[in-house]
Amino acid sequence: MTVVNRKIVPFLWFDKVSDEAVNHYLSAFPSSSLRRATTLPETPSGVVEIFAVDLLDSEFNLMSAGPEFKFTPAISFLVACSSAAEVDTIWQQLVPGGSVLMELGSYPFSERFGWLQDKFGVSWQIMFTGQQPIPQRMIPFLMFTGAQCGRAEEAIQFYTSIFPNSGVEDIQRYQKGEEPDQPGSVKYSEFKLYGQSFAAMDSAYDHGFTFNEAISFVVNCETQEEIDYYWEKLSADPEAEMCGWLKDRFGVSWQIVPTIMYEMQQTKDADRLARVTEAFLQMKKFDIAALQRVYEGG
Repeated sequence: MTVVNRKIVPFLWFDKVSDEAVNHYLSAFPSSSLRRATTLPETPSGVVEIFAVDLLDSEFNLMSAGPEFKFTPAISFLVACSSAAEVDTIWQQLVPGGSVLMELGSYPFSERFGWLQDKFGVSWQIMFTGQQPIPQRMIPFLMFTGAQCGRAEEAIQFYTSIFPNSGVEDIQRYQKGEEPDQPGSVKYSEFKLYGQSFAAMDSAYDHGFTFNEAISFVVNCETQEEIDYYWEKLSADPEAEMCGWLKDRFGVSWQIVPTIMYEMQQTKDADRLARVTEAFLQMKKFDIAALQRVYEGG
């Protein structure tokens, strides 16, 4: 049986290098491991590979499925470190071939911090937090830019109203004199969804990027009732609905996925896998009963 350790899991869409990225991240982050690997035949993107990995204390999904989407810093991952030395070690693993967004150094909020895009385009904020113990090592970080700038607080309130065991942990606001950001908008906020930590901020600078499907969030669901609930609450763009994917009113992409599908995709029966893959590719919102019927040959 496939064990799911997180309700919400970041999902990264690569072109054709996710297997290389898996090995790179497993070596860059301590206490990391490959959870499972899945190959899906005959999709619109050709043969698709999906890897589930544990990096530090968090599960990530990495998919190799073509060049449709490019990573941007609109969603990055804050890596909470126990020492300045650990910051430096992880930085040295990730920075080769990438680009520096904020130089590694001392800042008012951390004595050791740096922000980079790695050679695959994924953004990481690596920070010494000073916390002992660290409650969560990998924190998804959403930056609201462009047309979404100024909506971070609205999004936080929206998300925390949907998921149980959620709430705002901290919120810091821009002050007068920090233009172009508007006073009162979110400079930094940390919040929990289903007990998992997330962070968000507004940024009024002209970044030239916003959210896209390169990074989405999988919501693992045990029942059809859960799938129906999250689909109804989150989906705001009917044209973006396909194969369990949806886009919310802020442009953030989510996947509402039944956990039983992971077990179906691990089958050694090629015919079963082909039937399930063909079936879910035709669905928008996933139908667990229909997937089970197809899996069993009905």
